[in-house]
Amino acid sequence: MSMREKLLLLEARRAEAEQGGGAARLEAQHAKGKLSARERLDVLLDEGSFTELDRFVTHRSTDFGLEEQLIYGDGVVTGHGRIGGRLVYVFSQDFTVFGGSLSEAVAEKICKIMDLAMRNGAPVIGLNDSGGARIQEGVVSLGGYAEIFLRNTLASGVVPQISAILGPCAGGAVYSPAITDFTFMVRGTSYMFVTGPNVVKTVTHEDVTMEQLGGADTHGATSGVSHFTFDDEVSCLTAIRELFEFIPPNNVDDPPRGTGRDPRDRRDASLLDVVPDVETKPYDMRQVICPVVDDGRFVEVHRDFAPNILVGFAHLGGYSVGVVANQPAVLAGVLDISASVKAARFIRFCDAFNIPIVTFEDVPGFLPGVAQEHGGIIKHGAKLLFAYCEATVPKLTVITRKAYGGAYDVMSSKHIRGDYNVAWPTAELAVMGPKGAVEILFRREIAATPDPQRALDAKIAEYREKFAHPYIAAGRGYLDDIIDPRETRPRLIDALDTLRSKRDRNPPKKHGNIPL
Repeated sequence: MSMREKLLLLEARRAEAEQGGGAARLEAQHAKGKLSARERLDVLLDEGSFTELDRFVTHRSTDFGLEEQLIYGDGVVTGHGRIGGRLVYVFSQDFTVFGGSLSEAVAEKICKIMDLAMRNGAPVIGLNDSGGARIQEGVVSLGGYAEIFLRNTLASGVVPQISAILGPCAGGAVYSPAITDFTFMVRGTSYMFVTGPNVVKTVTHEDVTMEQLGGADTHGATSGVSHFTFDDEVSCLTAIRELFEFIPPNNVDDPPRGTGRDPRDRRDASLLDVVPDVETKPYDMRQVICPVVDDGRFVEVHRDFAPNILVGFAHLGGYSVGVVANQPAVLAGVLDISASVKAARFIRFCDAFNIPIVTFEDVPGFLPGVAQEHGGIIKHGAKLLFAYCEATVPKLTVITRKAYGGAYDVMSSKHIRGDYNVAWPTAELAVMGPKGAVEILFRREIAATPDPQRALDAKIAEYREKFAHPYIAAGRGYLDDIIDPRETRPRLIDALDTLRSKRDRNPPKKHGNIPL
């Protein structure tokens, strides 16, 4: 056979590999509102940048008639490409080939690109759309999952790992996305659960749909398993591209610089009117964050889960930063179990990948109640404290109003290695709010007066004048300064400039024992 004939054969086999499970199955995929494995990569990656690896791999099973169904690629498309010109490694499961089920060959393909990503310091993106383990291959398939889980764990904190759930993801398969850094889901087509509705019905007699049990909104708002939720795949894949504008390729390189032209010295007068004069009145902390960051662009993570705390990415003077902020508009910004876990995980990601953390604080304390105590608020709140204490990246804190009790300590205070801590004149730093403190300290005295309410009001005013302000903390050095709210942006940018050369280390150890 001549070279030309061999090249024709090569082209024919490449074309065959690109057809996946065939036209009929591809049409069925489209009918469900889903893209094919290769179409997804076309949306995700820079145009023409994808280089496929292991295109001609096939499964090795000789049982149940599979030896007669050899399909090039065997259920997953793997390789590398570019996002914004930066190298990423990807795998895209192909539901048109054996339902995207995981075989020994599929696992080996995925493990290969994960190994390459670690070796070359590049992120891994997994596009999940699979029926689970390939039953015909038995324990070999289960072993393949374990090989993937191991690599997810070893890669954690070394290179960013992103999971997009674009179809079913059930049983043991869910644990790979759970180990990765961020999970994206699509309404109506994405499902994650350890056991499906039929098993739940058999075991617990509960009737539940796939969407209710493990759909995108369930995991986005209730369980917190998913970080981002979208209405369609194109929006989901585009958002993954957007995320890479803020995160570095590995734990050694710096995060990418922003491309905005927002003046670094811009002052914003709107910040003067954000915090209400009445200390119990809510406001939206986004009205503080957006005027401060570059171009008002705040990419929120976990938006629908634990909305009493906000986390997300922004640029500030061109620097990529992770933002953590109490949200007074929801539960007064109180810290509870879900909020603590949400913020702790985000902080640990930022610390692992050299992203400075900017905290906007307005917190009345931890949420009281039997449900919280029995649910382990002590343990879960300690996760947030541990994450802030452990972080060695630059940590900047702005107290806009309340900073009460143990929550003051937890929210990146100077005492736990906060690098730059400032407050607005509206800030109140105290063990507790004025009313609660006065009711404890002067309960008997107030009860003995002819007009207890008037006496209570007078004591509250006295307490607020003496203690509920930022000047005592500033006098102790617990705050670096009390600033004009309009100066928040330039002051934070100046601090980031100063902290570029920060060097801080934790004591030598294998790893800490975070209260899980």
